Amino acid sequence: MEINHTLIEKYNVPVPRYTSYPPANHFTPAEDPSEYQKILDASNKWDPAHVALYVHIPFCKKICFYCGCNACTIKSGNEVTDYVNAIHREIALLAQHIDSVRKVTQLHFGGGTPNAIPSSMVTGIVRKLKDTFNFSDDAEIAIETNPAYLDLTYLDQLLLAGFNRFSFGIQDFNTDVLKLVNREIPAIPVNELIDHVRNQNPSAAVNLDFIYGLPGQTPESFSETIKKAASLSPDRLVTFSYAHVPWLKKHQQILEKHGLPGPNEKTEMFLAAYKLLNKRQYEPIGLDHFVKPEDELFKAQKAQQLHRNFQGYCTRKSSGQVYALGVTGISQLGRAYLQHTKDLKEYISEIEKDRIPIDKQMKISPDQFVIREVITQLMCNKEIKWKLLADLLDLSREELLSTIRYDKTALKHLASDGIIEFDGSGIKVTETGSLFIRNVAASLDPAYEKEINKYSKSI
Repeated sequence: MEINHTLIEKYNVPVPRYTSYPPANHFTPAEDPSEYQKILDASNKWDPAHVALYVHIPFCKKICFYCGCNACTIKSGNEVTDYVNAIHREIALLAQHIDSVRKVTQLHFGGGTPNAIPSSMVTGIVRKLKDTFNFSDDAEIAIETNPAYLDLTYLDQLLLAGFNRFSFGIQDFNTDVLKLVNREIPAIPVNELIDHVRNQNPSAAVNLDFIYGLPGQTPESFSETIKKAASLSPDRLVTFSYAHVPWLKKHQQILEKHGLPGPNEKTEMFLAAYKLLNKRQYEPIGLDHFVKPEDELFKAQKAQQLHRNFQGYCTRKSSGQVYALGVTGISQLGRAYLQHTKDLKEYISEIEKDRIPIDKQMKISPDQFVIREVITQLMCNKEIKWKLLADLLDLSREELLSTIRYDKTALKHLASDGIIEFDGSGIKVTETGSLFIRNVAASLDPAYEKEINKYSKSI
């Protein structure tokens, strides 16, 4: 894969990340509690029928300067205990609205840093969830971790609780880079963590997560990081593009003092990783994942059955509507979104009053549902066949195209730049176009408006 720098200059513009459609900045204030309770009840009749649970742990030992998540440092007192107790109470509140016959196929702990709190608290939440909901025998139970705060005893507790996918947030193996972004090095060598997981549970999977575009990184240094990562043979390897949004996250301004790589350098980092992983027999998935050929995600992508939710990529077979627990969590339901308050004290206070603290919501209109399916298909499987997708949505081809932004001139421009292949039957993202897939999605989005300080840039 080669990328012309002219394309970078042309397409490096603010666009949504499209982890949801509509994006979260379109959500509106939730004012009537009975309304979101009706939405939860109605979701039992929406597709997919499976349940995916997300638990947000906002706490960190300290804040990494690149962080774009809703996170806070652990303070003295009972804040962590009060929060975990609130999660337990919210589980019981949520269960009142979920049909007990529905199967939980995914459980994901994110943050923040989930392993910043005691393992007993994490495993206690898992026990409560398993006692409350109907888990599938092959449910994926996953957790994001910071290896700086991970030892083998903690890992053993997670394994005993049933965790079977571990994401180790390495970000970079270069210690100089980690110092610049306020992140500590792993407490135990990463290869020992991986070996321990596999020895204790051979069927458990390991992800290694990295960020490119940080101060101190160069294409050469990031190549060395990816070489080391590939030598560890993780099941999946993720290369996230750093999203610089200092107007939302003030601490990111610190990184500007050290100097951020430009879009051309970031592209070279991605391409170097892409080529290295390709040589190591890793297959590119979606926007930023690389997996082994035997991975179910690669098989799903080949069959045009790859799906995506807030918890990451999954197969359509295993995907479920996402029900979030905890501060700032977003429930991603078949026909609506519900977002919790972002305020930690308000979350705890409302839960203690037996009220789920929904701050924002959005019902998805019939047109938005169609647009969401188009963008999801594009972002996951990199190809849309108009007639096939229209049939799945029970629409005519003409109805489908009239719902999205179907601008032949814009699509022809993308095709002439080598980003997509385009004809009357559909569009297909090229290998080069994978880097600009968010731009392609935005071209099909009738609601997209290019605005500074609204979205991160595409590169």
